[in-house]
Amino acid sequence: MFHIIEEQIQRLVSAHLAARYGETMAVAIESPKQSGFGELALPVAFQLARALKKAPRAIAQEIVSDLGALPGVAAIEIAGNGYLNLRLDRGAYGHALLSGGGEAAATGHKIIVEHTNINPNKAAHIGHLRNSVLGDTFVRMLRASGGAVEVQNYIDNTGVQVADVVVGFHYLERKSAAEVAALAAGPRFDYLCWDLYARVSQYFKEHPESEQWRAETLHAIEANQGAQAELAHVVADAIVLRHLATMRRLGILYDVLPRESEILHLRFWATAFELLKQRGAIHLATEGKKAGCWVMAGSHFRENAAEDDADDSKVIVRSNGIVTYVGKDIAYQLWKFGLLGKDFHYKPLIQEPDGHTVWVSTDEEQPAGAPRFGAGHTVYNVIDTRQSYLQDVVAAGLRALGYEEQAGRSIHFNYEMVALTPGTCVELGIELSEEDRKRAYVEVSGRKGLGVKADDLIDKLIEKALHEVDDRNPDKPADERRLVATQIATGALRYFMLKFTRNTVIAFDLQEALAFVGETGPYVQYAAVRAGKILSKLAERGETLPDFDAVLTREAFDRQLATEDLWQTLLLISKAQSALEDALAKGEPAHFAKYAFQLAQGFSAFYDGYSVIHEQDPERRAFLLWMTRYFGRQLAWTLDILGIPVPVYM
Repeated sequence: MFHIIEEQIQRLVSAHLAARYGETMAVAIESPKQSGFGELALPVAFQLARALKKAPRAIAQEIVSDLGALPGVAAIEIAGNGYLNLRLDRGAYGHALLSGGGEAAATGHKIIVEHTNINPNKAAHIGHLRNSVLGDTFVRMLRASGGAVEVQNYIDNTGVQVADVVVGFHYLERKSAAEVAALAAGPRFDYLCWDLYARVSQYFKEHPESEQWRAETLHAIEANQGAQAELAHVVADAIVLRHLATMRRLGILYDVLPRESEILHLRFWATAFELLKQRGAIHLATEGKKAGCWVMAGSHFRENAAEDDADDSKVIVRSNGIVTYVGKDIAYQLWKFGLLGKDFHYKPLIQEPDGHTVWVSTDEEQPAGAPRFGAGHTVYNVIDTRQSYLQDVVAAGLRALGYEEQAGRSIHFNYEMVALTPGTCVELGIELSEEDRKRAYVEVSGRKGLGVKADDLIDKLIEKALHEVDDRNPDKPADERRLVATQIATGALRYFMLKFTRNTVIAFDLQEALAFVGETGPYVQYAAVRAGKILSKLAERGETLPDFDAVLTREAFDRQLATEDLWQTLLLISKAQSALEDALAKGEPAHFAKYAFQLAQGFSAFYDGYSVIHEQDPERRAFLLWMTRYFGRQLAWTLDILGIPVPVYM
């Protein structure tokens, strides 16, 4: 409701300014510095002052005189040098909330969000979780705002990381594809590959001449021929399923998994390569250390770069014919926007427990009725900040091909790394040096085998949450207690990953994440649980909710909302959609997580300040019960967008 009123005011005031002054402008809406000044503030007079060459206060007086009534607004006041402060009609506002609001309108454009993107060569680790939780939450936010979103998880099944694990199985362990497939059918294959990957990395370091194995393996994989290629399929396909299972534990699902192998086999890259050459976006270097490579001039993606400066160019195809990541990413990005003139074939990979089908790309004939993917209007690539340069090159590739608009709608949804606090490292059994113990955080490294596997972290969180749940609810069934502990662990992990802005390095701390007080997932979950408990206690007393429509008339809302703290509380609860739109506009899920925390704080103050069940006045009791139900619904809606479940108890 608050968001609807904001939009109505912006539209009507903008139309008035165009008619009155001939000025077309976006009307900004702010929150007054103090709640006593009203609910909304318009700095529009300041926006017009220069164009009209008048004092802002004089303009504000003209606007107030001519504007007329605004829907939902009881009064407009001039403050300071020209601010317009708006006071909402409290009774009308509360009664409108009781009547319910509409759902978000569909945007009409397809939005593609690509996230997770874990190399299918080993178990997922804690750093991957920030990517997937951010991506999944952003998808939920977009959908809650009416966006038609397609979720992609790009699988780099032909890259160096997969090749290194294949080297380990093929050259070091001398295992056949059948033997590796047998290992993959067993438990913890992703953990086994984690250790093997670290071992191979160390072997290369000690025996640099053996890196030729990597080159040979990469060629075999790209050509899709030989024992190494067969091994790569076994490894990557098995690890992908393990990654999906890990993410499923946190409620993270995908629509389609485009694979790099099909980008090669279906000649996506070959098509993109020809386009890049034809339009002069890349050229063949003939001298220097990049001789024999196809490169993109730095002038395409760097300001002040010289067209002929070889050091500023980016290699797209190496001199040995191997395509770099960025080359394949350009082809992939062209497909995402429907600009390549080619499409993948698709086949069902798995069906999730809720019936949702996850599709995967294939070069085989696809089944009848397979959906179409790609061809998005806007594309978000959720990739860490360290990949910013390469993402700039991908966008530059689009621009160099003449796709300026699509390059502008190609958005790098970047984020900083996740580390661990020393205390969490110790609790998870990671050995630290004395120097590491003194650090604020400890960085992880997949190549060195140093890090926390995502499943281990989730298991540890569940274990610690279960200890707390068992202490508080010893009489509840064991399987129910474990479900509750799992939901608390999910809330703890997701909220911790979301509460920091994307440009913040996270030092994950187990104790802090699981705390029931402070800005944590469990604290917000607890508020939602308490809201539900009030209503369940009413049922236990043999009572039902009153007929809110009959009791809570507009006049009743006027009387109840004359109490300032109840009015401010109702405003807070009703700003969920407005908070969502603000977080989307700023590209910061952290802002919406912060709103969830403020909502929980608001409920805690409401819970402590009012005895809902024992209130004697019938109208006040009905109002407080309605507020409790509304609180519960808004908390549940907000938490669902954050991907955080509401347990039955805590």
